[in-house]
Amino acid sequence: MADNNGDFSTVFGADAVIKGEMTFEKSLRLLGRFEGEITNGGELVVSDGATLRGDVKVQSVQIDGQVKGNLDAGQKVELSATARVEGDIQSPRLEVAEGAMLIGRCTVGVDNQASASPSGEKEASAPAEAVSNKGRGNGSARTTAADRRAASLRSR
Repeated sequence: MADNNGDFSTVFGADAVIKGEMTFEKSLRLLGRFEGEITNGGELVVSDGATLRGDVKVQSVQIDGQVKGNLDAGQKVELSATARVEGDIQSPRLEVAEGAMLIGRCTVGVDNQASASPSGEKEASAPAEAVSNKGRGNGSARTTAADRRAASLRSR
């Protein structure tokens, strides 16, 4: 995780463009662009204005920028109001701020194994206590009209 003073053990600047596979142990703040796979890390922060294309498997991830790829976190995924994610999320805990955009499937909870539906598709499971909707009153998980519409389309 980030040191107490907020410093990260690794920082890629806004002018950095990196392609390939990356591993890190403690913490990484991405300010620029990365394309590839990130694994075995502690804490990853994709800053506002940063772009990540590829799959991520770390302990915790905070998205303030754009991600096109799957996120697999051992502890937590946090999407800020400026987050734009296209991909699937798997984590014991998910925090989503109002204004964040997510296009993909979520598997959230301690037993974050997706269950197969009769059609063979995987369905997301998200216990209310594992999901936090930041910026929505008391932080409890609420169902919006868009959520109900999406659930209705999945059940067809």
